[in-house]
Amino acid sequence: MRAKEYIPRDIELILKDVVDSFPAMAITGPRQSGKSTLLEHVFRDSHVMISFDDPVIREQAISDPKLFIENCGEKVIFDEIQYVPEILSYLKILIDKNRNKRGRFILTGSQQFNLIKNLGDSLAGRIGLLDLLPFSILEKTKVRFLKKDFINTKAYYVHSCLRGAFPEVVMYPEIKIKHWYAGYIQTYLERDVRTIYNVGHLREFQQFLHLLAIRCAQILNLSSFANDLGVSVNTIKKWLSILEASRIIYILPPYHRNFGKRITKSPKIYFLDNALVCYLTDMNTADNFFTGPLAGALFENFVVQETVKHFFNKGLRPRLSYLRTHNNAEVDLLIERGLEIFPVEIKLTKTPSLNMARQIEKFRSNFTKLKINEGSLITLSSNKFKLSRNVSVLNMDSYLEYLDVISC
Repeated sequence: MRAKEYIPRDIELILKDVVDSFPAMAITGPRQSGKSTLLEHVFRDSHVMISFDDPVIREQAISDPKLFIENCGEKVIFDEIQYVPEILSYLKILIDKNRNKRGRFILTGSQQFNLIKNLGDSLAGRIGLLDLLPFSILEKTKVRFLKKDFINTKAYYVHSCLRGAFPEVVMYPEIKIKHWYAGYIQTYLERDVRTIYNVGHLREFQQFLHLLAIRCAQILNLSSFANDLGVSVNTIKKWLSILEASRIIYILPPYHRNFGKRITKSPKIYFLDNALVCYLTDMNTADNFFTGPLAGALFENFVVQETVKHFFNKGLRPRLSYLRTHNNAEVDLLIERGLEIFPVEIKLTKTPSLNMARQIEKFRSNFTKLKINEGSLITLSSNKFKLSRNVSVLNMDSYLEYLDVISC
């Protein structure tokens, strides 16, 4: 039997502070992102863990939630709370009896939309909220056979596409990736999509997931998906909400300020795990990742997902967007901090050229009223250097350092 290994998570740096600031704390994220393992490790000496994945325990809580809560103990972790929303109103009663008692209840769930809606109704102002996504690239370097310097090689990117970032498949390379992702999607469809969201058209939903993967990092066209699948636009909107709530995808909005310019108003779709995209599109060799028809989109997907993880692991909700105007000004990613904007272009290349800085320079010249900082061009180059007056080339390691500065 293999020993259970624990990989420290970046979110640990803020986790206890959030728990100590509220009577309750909820941590959401996709299935298998490591929520239970994280909480079990950090709070093993202070909290009792109760999992509603267990059908017997779940039935006990549903049949008499008041009695169940009263018998749980003083400090409790409720795992997979989305299965028993009935207990939330009773948690509120206990919390309101002593609002100054911090860190009493910790909740986890893999369905952010339903969970947050129920928490908002029952525990508004009484609960801190965090998201745990699969491993970031920095977290992966803590795995015993992956090293820090692998970030600045092509190997880190190949690994993200072949193995992804879910802790189990990263930590145990003997796991067959195709079987794991097949099981993951089937479990997700049956336990979340069908059971929680009552989606009856599972075959069409799964086809939608495949189509989204093929079109990752592209501007969303709702009508096109609806026509391809023979469903309504409202159905596509509902399915997108489910995938976003499950933290399977991230919806990147267009830059929204109105300066009298015609700006594309549809969002772009990114997956929060690269290997899931590769599994869904049957990309399974390194050649696909660098020269295939989805190669550029896949690298863009990777950089955006790492950006989202970086901010989420600090407990932040970043203001991220992209820009595309009708006169062809286009920037892959805009990061806002206050009134400042940090433009980011993403190119799958090891040999950046001056022409690749053109869109950021165009953005600066077209939007002179904005406070635009120096832009970054993220590539597979192993070095960082100044490409033009207003644009620097960053490798992945230096980009993560750059994000650290922005998120301070």
